[in-house]
Amino acid sequence: MSFYENHILPHLIGCACGAPQIMKQRSRLVPKAEGRVLEVGFGAGPNLEFYDPAKVSRVFALEPSMGMRRKAAAAIEACPVEVELIDLPGEEIPLDDDSVDTVVLTYTACTIPDVDAALAQMRRVLKPGGRLLFSEHGLAPDPGVQRWQKIIEPVWKPIGGGCHLTRRPDALIEAAGFSISDMTADYLPKSPKFASFNYAGAAMVR
Repeated sequence: MSFYENHILPHLIGCACGAPQIMKQRSRLVPKAEGRVLEVGFGAGPNLEFYDPAKVSRVFALEPSMGMRRKAAAAIEACPVEVELIDLPGEEIPLDDDSVDTVVLTYTACTIPDVDAALAQMRRVLKPGGRLLFSEHGLAPDPGVQRWQKIIEPVWKPIGGGCHLTRRPDALIEAAGFSISDMTADYLPKSPKFASFNYAGAAMVR
């Protein structure tokens, strides 16, 4: 990884993904996790404070960025739930089939290069009856905002570590063989519209 990716980008992502409106979304979603949890795109561990140790036995934390794993050390140390940090991307999940009860995907699907392959891996490791919990930003419904998203995205991606503005996380999840059981979709407050249309919900394997 470049100096920017290893030393600067983790701090930028940490600030953006730790914004109050983003943390509020995490606080609503992550406590629903149960059993053995796979978190894809663990980052610096902003979700750790929201896992319920009475419900979660272990978190497999998939994070390919060395800079992010370094930033996560303190949060892992303070977490009452056992965390296993895994240095691999979402396309390479080293877990057995049907081995986790919950997959947590928060503000990560926008940056995974081969998101279809990653979602196929998440489906593979999720137990029957398990849930994929997701909160992701993506394509806005308003044509005017969409137009700006398409204009900004080519510049945004290299600055934001490959972050796409125009992906539809709900459509990607459904196409990967999941059924979305509930979802909210709206702009987050106090955020630029081109980057703040948020899809959040739960899905199960079809």
